[in-house]
Amino acid sequence: MKISRVLLAVLLTMALILSACGPQAPDCSKPEVFCVGLVTDVGKIDDKSFNQSTWDGVKQAEKELGAIVNYIETTDAKDYDKNIATFVDAGYDVIVTVGFGLGEASIAAAKKYPNVYFIGVDQFQAWAVDDDPTNDLPNLAGLIFPEDQAGFLVGALAAMMTKTGKIGGVFGTDAVPPVWRFGEGYRAGALYINPNVEIFIVYHNDVGFDKTFTDPEWGAQTANSMVDKGVDVIFGGGGKTGNGAVIAAAQRGIYAIGVDTDQYYTLPEAASRLLTSAMKLLTPGTFELIKFAKDDQAGVGAFPAGNYLGKCGYAPFHELENEVPAEVKAKMEEINRMLLDGTLQTNVLPAKPSE
Repeated sequence: MKISRVLLAVLLTMALILSACGPQAPDCSKPEVFCVGLVTDVGKIDDKSFNQSTWDGVKQAEKELGAIVNYIETTDAKDYDKNIATFVDAGYDVIVTVGFGLGEASIAAAKKYPNVYFIGVDQFQAWAVDDDPTNDLPNLAGLIFPEDQAGFLVGALAAMMTKTGKIGGVFGTDAVPPVWRFGEGYRAGALYINPNVEIFIVYHNDVGFDKTFTDPEWGAQTANSMVDKGVDVIFGGGGKTGNGAVIAAAQRGIYAIGVDTDQYYTLPEAASRLLTSAMKLLTPGTFELIKFAKDDQAGVGAFPAGNYLGKCGYAPFHELENEVPAEVKAKMEEINRMLLDGTLQTNVLPAKPSE
């Protein structure tokens, strides 16, 4: 016990000496220092998908706005409030919370800390569309996306590119509305092109929320079972779980479709067979809201509290450009245009209906 105490004392002394000699961390409580913190849901910052693309938006604020940036990876949902408070206590100006699961914690924090700006990625703000002004939160914006449109686009592409007439989708839990919209948008887009196409869609609802997006092994196994049934296009959506499906599809030599960002750049092991990705433009959407917060703080703009609608689309075909017929490319442009101007509706419900 004595040795342990002596060792602890030595380590603490060394830490104090090093901190005294080294550069001091910026003081985020100072008005001239603009600090942005990001809190992930139960997932990693380097998921090559959702968290990573949002973090890229925060890093853009570091580069273009001179922001001091940092992140905290949540490992247990019980730590949401604590992780948010860590940045508040450090004097951060903006806190970005990533994912549907952090929605309630973001609202609670915005109420508790009215002088901090909060950006909830994939968090629909119901208070912004009700008729009760007493529950409005001027310091909270939810960055939301029409995922059903992105899913519709890649579903249409899958139906046009399949040779077997069988396509698949492997997703995290459909209890998360954006995941539901991706999956059901994919189904709707495929049926729009071909009412007879055979569609295999599986949601990872058989595990807890802490596992559903971090299970690449399950994603790969599910994708492989689909390929064994003749599926020749697979859309993977849902963090590392979806990545597992995308990589497995590519390894089997069929077309793979990524999600959230252009995964051609983040999943090199799947790049050669990546047909496209259903994209949420997370990076620009996150950066735009951070800039709004900075401008509002400076009194030269207004922070768009409530729901801020980002943009969706589909990624380039990259190495498979020559495999996509000209008429398919033209049809994709037509569908995208119609979705944007409202002449084509996906008819996908915002969330899975309660049973």
